[in-house]
Amino acid sequence: MNLLAIETATESCSAALLVDGRLLARSELAPRRHAELLLSMCDALLSEAGLRRTDLDALAVGCGPGAFTGVRLAVSAAQGIALALDLPVVPVSSLAALAMQAPDNGADLLAVIDARMGEIYAGSFRRGEDGLVAPLGSETVGAAAALALPPSRAWNVVGSGWASYGEALATRLPAPPVWADGERYPQAIDIARLAAPLARSGQGIAAEHVLPVYLRDKVALTLAEQRARH
Repeated sequence: MNLLAIETATESCSAALLVDGRLLARSELAPRRHAELLLSMCDALLSEAGLRRTDLDALAVGCGPGAFTGVRLAVSAAQGIALALDLPVVPVSSLAALAMQAPDNGADLLAVIDARMGEIYAGSFRRGEDGLVAPLGSETVGAAAALALPPSRAWNVVGSGWASYGEALATRLPAPPVWADGERYPQAIDIARLAAPLARSGQGIAAEHVLPVYLRDKVALTLAEQRARH
């Protein structure tokens, strides 16, 4: 299976290509340059793999939450490519992709992205035996000091929300994090890893049904709600 994945929900712009189990990736920390970089990254990956766009079997996209402009760009780009090639798209949580970067040390995973205005986007996850993360609850947006977490004795914390609001988040944890890194951003390589089993089992959706996930003000459907409708 040949799967192209893109992720631009935060300051990091990235693309990844899964080719028969092999992963190729491009990533650049480039605020406000995502529109300039994204398609050239995709073309470079296809060229490196010796593929054309018509050789793709599916697309995957990090559909948020994150910066409104970045989330819209990723979804629009995925829709444009998929519609032109009549391919399915697998929408993936940008928070889940972020959580994939935490170490596999037995602790549960808290992924937090700085949402500005004193708030964070947050999602809690647990790593399965397959190495992939699964949600422990709904993703939320709100003040770090008011974050509600599912019961767990130990947490890894990853993402820019930790860098911005680490002190407030620490008050919500049962103990200091086993591991924490506030300098990580969601990456397309993890979007591809999470999307691959869904794409292989035919769980991609039509491009026109892929929607951004903003969380704020309920302006779009969640991933679960999108899948339930199709």
